[in-house]
Amino acid sequence: MLRGVGRRYGLRGPWVLRGLDLDLPAHTLVRIEGANGVGKSTLLRLLAGIDAPTEGRMTGRPRTAYVPERFPAALPFTAAGYLTHMGRVHGLPAAEAAARGQEWLARFGAAGYARTPLAELSKGTSQKVAVAQALLAGPDLLVLDEAWTGLDTEARGALDRAVAERAAGGATVVFVDHDPGRLAGAVGLAYRLEDRTLTPVPASPGDDGPRVRIEATGRPSAALPPELPGAPAVERDAGNPAAIRLTTSAAYSDPLLHALLTARAPWHITGLSQLPAPVPASRSAAAPAVAAVDMTPRPAPGAGPTGTTDAAPEAASRPARPARPARPARPVRPPGRRTAAATRYQAALLARSQRWLAPLLLYAAFLGIGVRAGQPLLDSLGYAAAALLPVAAWLVRLCVTQEPPAARAVTAAAVGPSRAHCASLLTGLGYALALGGAGTGTVLLMSAPVSTDHTVAVPLLPAALAGLLAAGCSALLGGAVGALCARPVLRRHGWSLAATVSAALLALVTDGSPAKAAVTDLVTGSLTGTVRLPLLPAAGAAVVVAAVAALTARLAALRE
Repeated sequence: MLRGVGRRYGLRGPWVLRGLDLDLPAHTLVRIEGANGVGKSTLLRLLAGIDAPTEGRMTGRPRTAYVPERFPAALPFTAAGYLTHMGRVHGLPAAEAAARGQEWLARFGAAGYARTPLAELSKGTSQKVAVAQALLAGPDLLVLDEAWTGLDTEARGALDRAVAERAAGGATVVFVDHDPGRLAGAVGLAYRLEDRTLTPVPASPGDDGPRVRIEATGRPSAALPPELPGAPAVERDAGNPAAIRLTTSAAYSDPLLHALLTARAPWHITGLSQLPAPVPASRSAAAPAVAAVDMTPRPAPGAGPTGTTDAAPEAASRPARPARPARPARPVRPPGRRTAAATRYQAALLARSQRWLAPLLLYAAFLGIGVRAGQPLLDSLGYAAAALLPVAAWLVRLCVTQEPPAARAVTAAAVGPSRAHCASLLTGLGYALALGGAGTGTVLLMSAPVSTDHTVAVPLLPAALAGLLAAGCSALLGGAVGALCARPVLRRHGWSLAATVSAALLALVTDGSPAKAAVTDLVTGSLTGTVRLPLLPAAGAAVVVAAVAALTARLAALRE
């Protein structure tokens, strides 16, 4: 439910949407119409939870999936690998996510590309992957921003059927499409967006789209299943009480057939025919009528690289078999587990992109220049901890910005923009802490456990703990710097890079900085051979990074 919702970009930017009141019930297909540039995509991003309204409130948004108009190929995964990750982000176990990903690729005729890297896919096949990631978890709210764009005819028909199935299964589906005949006859609500607000669009005469008639027989006393998909018109044969005829929109034909065949007292399908759709008088004669669903038999999934196959000549006369709808989703996993899945996805994205290599080499260069065998242990630990801060800032900045905008929107719709942003921060901090641990171990192996003047022995275990705490302090403070110097706080690459370098240096030299305090404790302790555990600086760094994470996570929802 939307109440008084408005959205604008920037504190004083023009209003894109203003004063929207909208109720979106379950079991409903909702079409949003409007000219280019009026804010349809902005409205869909609000509904998907990617952006937060500037004013007003939204309540009751259920588990959501989102399909952008164009899905980016610049992700270092195969098609199946990406779907497995996104299935886990949506709350599915890994094995089930992988299986459902394969099923949906096959359904859209892209099974042959399951092991193909996304970067090598065509735009149309990439869009099939984007559609599959949204459907595989059976979302309760499905938001489609011109998702049919770029799909071939077979895939568009498959998406029509899948959308009708989700609505028949209880979901709310909101879509924008440039084809005015898309899902004709199946749409439950339609709105036109103009002048920053929504106006209901009444159904036009003759706008019912193609219709399908299903003939079936059952036991004389058998009752039809309740709430049949598509709310079909039912006619009974006076001469044969066991025979019925159901007429519904073609978009609901597959879900309706599935409901009849899987009823507790199954119905036997005896006939299936497509009825012509009336053509509105206002439609131009030059504009072809668009069928919501192609009723000819579909090729077997994975028949070839393009998903097509040669059908036997007599196949055209046979009625199409109903497609098996996707299995219902399991109960939604707790948000914490889904955030963990998003973190694993971000970690895999960073690892496969190899962007971690440059910060690793920089840290190795710092250690190679500043750490020598036989040097005093505490001095070397202080140097290693100080060198980690700019590296940690770089890693976090990489993780926050590594996803292309469309892929980031997909993840944000699945878990929420705040959790998606926190997953990026956790990934960068995890890599930085791992580097800090490795650097501390290297210093312990190379350095001498003595004071600066080599006269006092330094206890090894307390020194190791102090070094780890100092490295953690620098990693946390560097993570805070990286988060503040990247989106959503700073969006321009040049400003972001300059701010990261400057803030990292200031964090090392400014009085009161937890990182400076931790490093200072190690260096001054080396003069006398005394180990001081930097507990207070570490606690301060944890508080700083937690506050920065909360701030930037909130901004991620407001400023995406």
